[in-house]
Amino acid sequence: MAKANQPVDLDDLDRKIIAVLRADGRITVTDLAKAVGMSKTPCQVRLRRLTETGVIRGFRAVVDPASLGLDHVAFAEVKLSDTRESALTEFNRAVRRIPEVEECHMIASSFDYLLKVRTADIRRYRVVLGEKISSLPHVASTSTFVAMETVKDASS
Repeated sequence: MAKANQPVDLDDLDRKIIAVLRADGRITVTDLAKAVGMSKTPCQVRLRRLTETGVIRGFRAVVDPASLGLDHVAFAEVKLSDTRESALTEFNRAVRRIPEVEECHMIASSFDYLLKVRTADIRRYRVVLGEKISSLPHVASTSTFVAMETVKDASS
């Protein structure tokens, strides 16, 4: 598997395969091959290489959060009291264990991390913020922005 953040040499056919799969991850290899103008076996070989090198990291179902009662989205800025490597590693490890945190990004700004948090409602978010996020290692302060509407996200 390729190292994280290491570019992989891709040609136009690889990029076409990726584009088709991003639109429909359930497409059969036969239909994928037709869509990109290849025969099945060479397409399968390319697909396997894209998976083995880590370009394609996996396949998953895209679920409508509202249908699960999880349509409240908040973004939390998190400032740490310590930004030495060991503190960052400790924070990173702990934040991965909070299921309500959909995304966590280290930011170059006046704060250290931006979290995307999905809950059922503002009351549940308050509990997650107070009991889980605020108690993460080295958290000095947080600030929250509540999303009113999602116009575009990765699944759109």
